Amino acid sequence: MKVIKIDKGKWESGLEALKKSYTLLGPKNLNHSFEFKELKANEAPDLTGLNTRMSAKGLVYPQSQAMFTYTLDQNDADHHIMKPLDKKPSKRAVIGMRPCDADAFLLVKRNFDTPEYKDPYWIEAYEATVLIGLACTDPCGTCFCTTAGSGPASEKGLDVILLDKKDYFIAKPITAKGEAFLSASSWTEEMNASQAEKDLQEAGSAAEKKITSFIHTENLRDKVSMEIYNAPFWEDVSFSCINCGTCTFVCPTCWCFDIQDETHKNKGVRMRNWDSCMFPLFTLHGSGHNPRGEKVQRVRQRFMHKLKYYVDKYENGIQCVGCGRCVRSCPVNIDIRRVCELMNHPENATCAAQ
Repeated sequence: MKVIKIDKGKWESGLEALKKSYTLLGPKNLNHSFEFKELKANEAPDLTGLNTRMSAKGLVYPQSQAMFTYTLDQNDADHHIMKPLDKKPSKRAVIGMRPCDADAFLLVKRNFDTPEYKDPYWIEAYEATVLIGLACTDPCGTCFCTTAGSGPASEKGLDVILLDKKDYFIAKPITAKGEAFLSASSWTEEMNASQAEKDLQEAGSAAEKKITSFIHTENLRDKVSMEIYNAPFWEDVSFSCINCGTCTFVCPTCWCFDIQDETHKNKGVRMRNWDSCMFPLFTLHGSGHNPRGEKVQRVRQRFMHKLKYYVDKYENGIQCVGCGRCVRSCPVNIDIRRVCELMNHPENATCAAQ
């Protein structure tokens, strides 16, 4: 595959050419918070931020999504009892996402695209989306991607990776989707692939040296689940939690959802909405019984799922890419890095997780 050198003087013209074939999305600075938004005519992504407040998860898996419409009137000749929505996701490209967000899609794919069960809404949106990553050269202080299976210049899950070289971008295609994306632009200048690879490796190594936040996970798989489940530190971990759900909403690897029907008279729409294991209603049964009715049970479930149950089920890493969003966003400073350390050595845990 050809590596492209994008002169920054030609950056915006190339984006405009791409908008003829793709809906482009990228970071925008909105009130000092970077968010992924559609790039309209003559708009370019703002690549000056460290990371977006919300992950790219919602671009494939919307926070609220209509699944199908229905009617309760079986005599209505103009409607089926259930009518699938015909709207298919258009070809989109997300420009400027960080490598950890792309890696997160691969973790989530294990839930939505399995040999036994396939979620058509997630799969169709994912397959229609091209992921253009921007290698991190200045990681956030809360990033711990290198010990969570990702990295500042990781190519996992990406279709193209960009490296900012001040006057130009290196654009390395990784997949056929990425190669097709670059071919649809007006950027044509090629560069030596070996030199590009060297530059990416050097940038990744330099960025890794700036990361000072780490976790240890080597014991998680070997520990018996009940040993961690019954550990004495969970009351301390959960003490300050207010069950706001912020950690799950900003997390790129949380996938829980709820199904709701919105009905008006005899017609309605079935919606899928993000849900959170932090909410008391999450596990409330129709009988009124709630198996996780206490806050400590819900907090424990979140961390056990990400750092123990996922590890045991998939045998390949934790359900976290080390983006640090939950650390930055938690209003009461609960820190997954500290919780991971406690779970990795529950026998030594004698203090709170903050």
